[in-house]
Amino acid sequence: MKNLLIALVVVLVVFGFGSIFVVKEGNKAIVIQFGKVQRDSSGQTVVFEPGLHFKLPFIDTVRTLDARVQTLDDTPDRFVTAEKKDLIVDSYVKWRIKDFAKYYLSTGGLKDRAEDLLKQKVNNGLRSEFGNRTITQIVSGERSELMNQAMQQAAASSDEIGIEIVDVRVKQINLPLEVSNSIYQRMRAEREAVAKEHRSQGQEQAEVIRADIEAKVTVMLADAEKNARKVKGEGDAQAAQIYAKAYAKDREFYHFLRSMDAYKASFASKEDVLVVSPDSDFFKYMQNPNAK
Repeated sequence: MKNLLIALVVVLVVFGFGSIFVVKEGNKAIVIQFGKVQRDSSGQTVVFEPGLHFKLPFIDTVRTLDARVQTLDDTPDRFVTAEKKDLIVDSYVKWRIKDFAKYYLSTGGLKDRAEDLLKQKVNNGLRSEFGNRTITQIVSGERSELMNQAMQQAAASSDEIGIEIVDVRVKQINLPLEVSNSIYQRMRAEREAVAKEHRSQGQEQAEVIRADIEAKVTVMLADAEKNARKVKGEGDAQAAQIYAKAYAKDREFYHFLRSMDAYKASFASKEDVLVVSPDSDFFKYMQNPNAK
């Protein structure tokens, strides 16, 4: 009897724990009963909010799903514009589960499967909008309209998998690498041509400035040489005038000083050799200090 009571208690505990399930905050749950999603009397899917709930043990299977807003941020994709130009577009999608039964039946409750389906639908909408616009229209201000139209198209097709698209945003638009390289090379060539033109113009202006400065320097040197010669001529004339006045005052004394200077210059070095006649006028003041 005691063993029967213990077994009965164990069975009740197992049934008790098997009939209770907890839905965490941020999640919602649905119950699968005999392979079908549990619905109420009006045919609506029974969605369990966060909290403690009850189910039939061994019959009901609980599937917990994330009810928060999710972000799909995948790798950039290539799109073609109206003028058949390729663009690399980086975008992201904000989404959440709208119909839990439809979401579970179409994706098996797998987030990766849901995002793969959602990416296809969003990319189809973006591809259609990019294909109807040129690069100029996309870049010049129609990006917001493009994203809204793409979101509407994706939202219409995402209802079939039970997903609500909250927002679609284009983060970045780039040209393909091979196109970017050719554009950069062309821009570099254009900038080099402009730089070469500026450099040649600068060299031309430098030559003009250099020639102008050299002409001014030549004129200044000529004026300086002219002034120097003029000053020197005036100095020589003034010196000659002074010499003439001194000579006129005492001619004999002037001759004597000139002869003394000549003696001093002639016998400055012992190695000098002077060949001259002894009775020459050169030695007249040595022979006779009173000579005239």
